[in-house]
Amino acid sequence: VQLQASGGGLVQAGGSLRLSCAASGRTINSYAMGWFRQAPGKECEFVAVISWRGGSTYYADSVKGRFTISRDNAGNMVYLQMYSLKPEDTAVYYCAVRVHSGNDYSQRAYDYWGQGTLVTVSS
Repeated sequence: VQLQASGGGLVQAGGSLRLSCAASGRTINSYAMGWFRQAPGKECEFVAVISWRGGSTYYADSVKGRFTISRDNAGNMVYLQMYSLKPEDTAVYYCAVRVHSGNDYSQRAYDYWGQGTLVTVSS
């Protein structure tokens, strides 16, 4: 599976962005999809995950109520809609596929990763 994340950019605090993740090489409609992020000087952290049918979603407490993860299985796409962005949301955002069973919140459970897209939120 190849993943291509896009949609990052520079936005002012309070603004919004929509990240996209395009999958190729294999259909992703049977797998959970997640978003993670890594801020400068910090470890990679879980942001959100969506089940293979899209019926279940989970979020990090830091983004709950502001971010929404969704997927389009027909288009092999996953999205992360981000509202009310804060400077602390600044990070490189990665999409990932979890093919095997595992902990949704752990990056080690994910099998394939995109290259990341940079989100910068100015104050």
